Amino acid sequence: MSYYFARRPYISAAEKRRNAEREVAKLKKRGQSIAPVRIEGRTIAESFWGQAWCANLERYSDYKNRLPRGRSYVRNGSVVDLQIGKGDITAMVAGSELYKIKVSIAPVAKARWKSICRDCAGSIDSLVELLQGRLAKGVMVRVCREGDGLFPSPGEINLACSCPDWAEMCKHVSAVLYAIGARLDEKPQLLFVLRGVDENELIAGAGQDLPLSGETPGAAKVLSDTDVAALFGLEMADTAGSDSINAPKRRRPKVSKTASSDGPAASKQLKRSKPVNRSKPPAETTRPAGRKRRRQAAQRMTRVAEQARA
Repeated sequence: MSYYFARRPYISAAEKRRNAEREVAKLKKRGQSIAPVRIEGRTIAESFWGQAWCANLERYSDYKNRLPRGRSYVRNGSVVDLQIGKGDITAMVAGSELYKIKVSIAPVAKARWKSICRDCAGSIDSLVELLQGRLAKGVMVRVCREGDGLFPSPGEINLACSCPDWAEMCKHVSAVLYAIGARLDEKPQLLFVLRGVDENELIAGAGQDLPLSGETPGAAKVLSDTDVAALFGLEMADTAGSDSINAPKRRRPKVSKTASSDGPAASKQLKRSKPVNRSKPPAETTRPAGRKRRRQAAQRMTRVAEQARA
């Protein structure tokens, strides 16, 4: 206990990364494959699958208190290695030392996977669209559904870290869980590998007779960042209850070129100005010069008349 509570000297995040990189370099010399996670900016995941993974973590109260520190760790590059396989994740995170993390995730039950494939039948056009997340909203609602969707619940996840923190989810484990979301941006097929299912079976079921919705294949693929959050409970009732898969396109309001609601001033700005004839100078530029010449000629005539009288 005294080991854990003893105050250690402060080590900056940059120094931790340098120490970890030295350890990783030693592992590379031994022939070990290393796959670090690098985050550009503050956004951890940008694709649908990456965002959905992170949103799934955040909807469980079991993880709520430990996730913020993990976000900071993964953003500053502390996850120096991440390996994802069937049901297992191994990683190394730079802390006061180089900590080793192991995450085990139970495979999707066969009955659940068959149910997902049956419900999504006829709604997925190709493997490319599946991996890119360009799918009908109804399919995404089904895949992300809590309890019987594709994403794991806390009861299906076992966590372990070599750090001295007694909490099941320490900040190093939390960083690894977020790093998985970032890795899914690059390789979305790893989600299916991790859950022990074949993504091609979703495509193979495209000809079955139980589609999720009445829309034909090729329906609009719509999901914004806010939609991803809604799939995981923020606006779940509205999203799941929507009958239409196609999202209405927003049209820009037409603005009249001769009138505006802002009054006469605005309508004047919308009117096109007449083209300027470049061949002749404007009248305003010629009049002052003409008046000047006439004034000079009158002055000369006055001087000549005065000289004649003298």
